[in-house]
Amino acid sequence: MIPLRDSVPCSITPFVTWTIMAICTLIFILLQIVPDETLRQLVYLYGMVPIRYTNPQWAVSFGLPQDNYLSVFTSLFLHNGWMHFIPNMLFMWIFADNIEDLMGHGRFIVFYLVCGVLATGLQWYSDPLLVQPIVGASGAIAGVMGAYFFRYPFASVVIMIPIFFFPLVFELPAIGFLGAWVIMQLHKATTSVLFEGQTTDVAWWAHLGGFIAGAFLHPLFVPNKPGITTEED
Repeated sequence: MIPLRDSVPCSITPFVTWTIMAICTLIFILLQIVPDETLRQLVYLYGMVPIRYTNPQWAVSFGLPQDNYLSVFTSLFLHNGWMHFIPNMLFMWIFADNIEDLMGHGRFIVFYLVCGVLATGLQWYSDPLLVQPIVGASGAIAGVMGAYFFRYPFASVVIMIPIFFFPLVFELPAIGFLGAWVIMQLHKATTSVLFEGQTTDVAWWAHLGGFIAGAFLHPLFVPNKPGITTEED
């Protein structure tokens, strides 16, 4: 299911959302044009590699600084290929502006980064010996979706399901679409744990961690102003 748009109007210009998307886009384009070896070095340096912090000696042997904890932030702006980058930016475009509208610019950027860090932390906890870099805005965007799930549950989300040359387009309430998304992440995450030999290049636990963080933490970032509408009429 591919979301196309939602029905919640935004009363502000979402500068933070657009800036995050612009930074992700610029970095993604630059990484497409650097040599492969340079790309690999940059992804390992600025992506979050769990074993780097679980086993500092591995970091030394691999030539990585032991104390570069900034990777939990920088990894949020890296993406692994077009099919990773485009869906993330699409979800960001649809859902983040309303949460920025709700929280305000300053609170929103803090909320976004906190959700991203907690999401990455859960992925690290689920597989602390992983030697591949964890990259992507998915966990932080999942936090935005967690906030949207509770603030705008009955907003309409226009969905497209591509069926050969005849795409099926219809509307779902946000609670239905995002609920289905969470169930899928939970299924994929638990499957990778319960069944030996299951490998994946998707950080399912980061998705779940971000969504849970956003769902529980977002009230702390919403200013208590009279007249704020938090769901679709």
